[in-house]
Amino acid sequence: MTKDIIAELQARNLIAQTTDLAALQEALNAGMVTLYCGFDPTAPSLHLGNLAQIVTMRRFQLAGHRPLALVGGATGLIGDPKQSGERNLNDAEVVEQWVGLIRQQLEKYFDFSGSNACQVVNNYDWTKGISAIEFLRDIGKHFPVNRMLDREAVSARLSTVGISYTEFSYVLLQSLDFLELYRNFDCTLQIGGSDQWGNITAGCDLIRRVDSGSAHALTTPLITKADGTKFGKTESGTVWLDPEKTTPYAFYQFWLNADDRDVATLLNTYSFKTVEEIAALLEEAQAAPHLRLGQRALADELTTLVHGADAAIAAQLAGKALFGQADLAELDEATLTQALAEAGLVDVARIEGQLPSVADLFVAAGVTPSKGAARRAVEEGGAYVNNVKVADADAALEESALLHGRLVVLRRGKKTIAGARLAG
Repeated sequence: MTKDIIAELQARNLIAQTTDLAALQEALNAGMVTLYCGFDPTAPSLHLGNLAQIVTMRRFQLAGHRPLALVGGATGLIGDPKQSGERNLNDAEVVEQWVGLIRQQLEKYFDFSGSNACQVVNNYDWTKGISAIEFLRDIGKHFPVNRMLDREAVSARLSTVGISYTEFSYVLLQSLDFLELYRNFDCTLQIGGSDQWGNITAGCDLIRRVDSGSAHALTTPLITKADGTKFGKTESGTVWLDPEKTTPYAFYQFWLNADDRDVATLLNTYSFKTVEEIAALLEEAQAAPHLRLGQRALADELTTLVHGADAAIAAQLAGKALFGQADLAELDEATLTQALAEAGLVDVARIEGQLPSVADLFVAAGVTPSKGAARRAVEEGGAYVNNVKVADADAALEESALLHGRLVVLRRGKKTIAGARLAG
């Protein structure tokens, strides 16, 4: 093996639970281990929680082990129980479409060549042919109801809104996955977030009961933010890996705006920098916190990983350009539009074919509450259009000021920024 993956995970504080750490360590040291993690298509895209598991699986592959990325075409039709209540069941056609999209996303992150090549599998392939009678006799027989009731996700639901038999049975389907992968791929390790511990260990138990086999479970800690809010969520919602759902600029800004208290955890969870490199970076960041070196490192590396180097460079440049630290003219229209959409982008109509005044634009974009306030901002020297200081608030905007023929960046002071898009 190229690396002691257990020591690596421990150094990053990425082991929450394991079935038998010593036995797992011995298996990993003895040779290549096949492991898997499941991703249910409950949406058309993966998100940052999924990315944590993707990165963890990639670490195993870099250490010489073989990852199986499972897309839950079957389990996605059911839904893992969540504490708030029953999931809405999506149509089979929708789930099938989402399976394809998630498969494409997963294929970006692994090596599909060599002796430990990754393989993407779909649990619908081995579930679709099983009859209800077969499932109950061959799988359900091995699940004591009292143990199923003790599962945290189930007990929480039973004490509040209740749970359907459908979601109650989800653990059987996930356990069947582990059994099938154990039999057909020699898969002996399943990983996931710590909220999946009950499901994963149930699979280990099924392998023992049915095939007298031995398998391992390993979970990583769920990431919680220092301010108590859920990681991977913003005011506008979930941070997705699909650029159509979360733009590369918004993705970059998410990492750039991370709380200083969260940076060490995020670097150890998501970054492929070594533990030593992370420690050095954190020390440097602590000496100059205003530079946000840890956040910038996260933004650069993770945006490159998910969206590519060009998108990361464009997002970095856009952030600087909006605040006058780079040339707005260097931004392509798509990147500039993404950046302005995050800051606040309004569509503004021309008046009898003429462009509105700067004061009108400031009010329309919410940069100032009134034309009078816009005029005062100009008089005080704090009003900018495309990072150029405005001299006359009532002068009509010139056509030459429009970026890409229709966009304009409006700024008051150092921090209040918005954009306007002029109709043709």
